[in-house]
Amino acid sequence: MKAKFYAGVATLALFAGGAFAQDLIIAPGTDGFNWDSYEEFSSAHDFSGETISVTGPWLQPDAGMLRNVLAYFEEATGATVNYSGSDSFEQDIVIAVQANSAPNIAVFPQPGLASDMAAIGALSPLGQETADWMVENYAAGQSWVDLGSFANADGEQEMFGFFYKVDVKSLVWYSPEQFDEMGYDIPETLEDLKALSAQIVEDGGTPWCIGLGSGAATGWPATDWVEDMMLRLHEPEVYDGWITNEVAFNDPRVVEAIEAFGEFVRTDGWAQGGAEASATTDFRDSPAGLFQIPPACYMHKQASFIPSFFPEGAEFGIDFDFFYFPASSERDLGEPVLGAGTQFAITNDSPATRGLIEFLKAPIAHEIWMAQSGFLTPHTGVNLDTFGDDSLRAMNEILLNATTFRFDASDVMPGEIGAGAFWTGMVDYTTQGDAQAAADAIQSRWDAMR
Repeated sequence: MKAKFYAGVATLALFAGGAFAQDLIIAPGTDGFNWDSYEEFSSAHDFSGETISVTGPWLQPDAGMLRNVLAYFEEATGATVNYSGSDSFEQDIVIAVQANSAPNIAVFPQPGLASDMAAIGALSPLGQETADWMVENYAAGQSWVDLGSFANADGEQEMFGFFYKVDVKSLVWYSPEQFDEMGYDIPETLEDLKALSAQIVEDGGTPWCIGLGSGAATGWPATDWVEDMMLRLHEPEVYDGWITNEVAFNDPRVVEAIEAFGEFVRTDGWAQGGAEASATTDFRDSPAGLFQIPPACYMHKQASFIPSFFPEGAEFGIDFDFFYFPASSERDLGEPVLGAGTQFAITNDSPATRGLIEFLKAPIAHEIWMAQSGFLTPHTGVNLDTFGDDSLRAMNEILLNATTFRFDASDVMPGEIGAGAFWTGMVDYTTQGDAQAAADAIQSRWDAMR
């Protein structure tokens, strides 16, 4: 059944969701939330008795938070939505498609697998109307359309993926207390960031905590540095060509980006312990220097998840803060943002399934997760005041200010490159300092795959 919403008081009892208003985690009508978008959607959709299956990579607590959002779709339409998460999603969805038992919707954490599914006809296109909506309603909207568009079984490009819940990687973490004590300002350009790094060394400190260690995945943090540098030194089209190897890995523009990373990790005194220590320090341990007194280092570049590895009890805005990894004032490339994200794709079409995609366009579908935890969105129509976490609100502002968004390149490249040669090549470069040699070695791996 459908229900109309009336003013109420918020409740944070995190029910898994259900078909009745009293089970919704935010009381209907609570100030600040876009209930108009809910009412508009509810009045236009009735899927009473329909069941939709959704499969994705999220386990608890994210699975529970998604179900809290889906409860509003259920309440609005009368449908039932069953979500199942798996830590082997990538394998499971392939098996399900091959067995002709695919769910209605699959939530893909990486574009590569979605592209593979589209190429064999396993995904249903979302249509030009959805692509146009995304351009109009998402910051850097065309970037999201491009990321969700793949070749279909006939080789023609269509939009298949609707991005919902994203992550930001273009962040620099620091201690506001230590910055204030030393009189350091937040750098607004890449050139200012380099000048600040040099100033910290001149003042007797170490500007950067860098750790590339990650067990068998050692080297991946360096790939994020290079990817951010590619977006700050060259046009997005160069980045896109680099991912597919239309721009060779040993192209001078790529070598330039590698060397730009090297300026931070290999310049004497810039990285805690030097390049050798950076190459072996575990990325989870590397930000610890921010919290020492005096600090062992003043800045740490890492994605939005890194506070999980900060000391217990560390408080945002007091013990740590972050700023946007700034763009170059010399290249005039806007404010690019590197990140990752999940996209909803239809693997078993139905009217109710299409309705769920439409629901994800409504601001309320984003604000309900924003009020919980661990959610960022490029939707420009949401009320940022509904965030339950000040740090996430600040990150989302960075995302909304992006002029270009690009997905983590190493996650999109073939696994042998992005999760292999690129990782090891950046460790070799960090310790040996020859960017051209590292780039040549990675390109030779590309060539061997042809």
